[in-house]
Amino acid sequence: MSTAKKSDSGTSESSAMPGSGRWSSKRTLTVILELLRGADLEATSRKHRVTVATLTEWRDRFLAGGEAVLKSRENDEEDEEKRRLKSVVANISIENERCGRRLSGWRITAL
Repeated sequence: MSTAKKSDSGTSESSAMPGSGRWSSKRTLTVILELLRGADLEATSRKHRVTVATLTEWRDRFLAGGEAVLKSRENDEEDEEKRRLKSVVANISIENERCGRRLSGWRITAL
């Protein structure tokens, strides 16, 4: 029976090298940023005693999360524009209804 614990992401915590313990999100972020700034993957792995596979997974998950946030921001802006346009249409509809009521009392005669 394996004694490796599963983390929230479903990956084995034993992928970090022995003795490194559980990593805080702040500590993980520091290492990810180090990699994104151009640090060598192998050297970073040795420096922090974390496997290359784990570092790669952290980096990929970080980048995927960033991409998701950017996409959600685009959707938020599109949703805001849709809400604005629906409001414009509603106001025009109300105004048309008012005009229709005013005109309904008028008689149109031919000249």
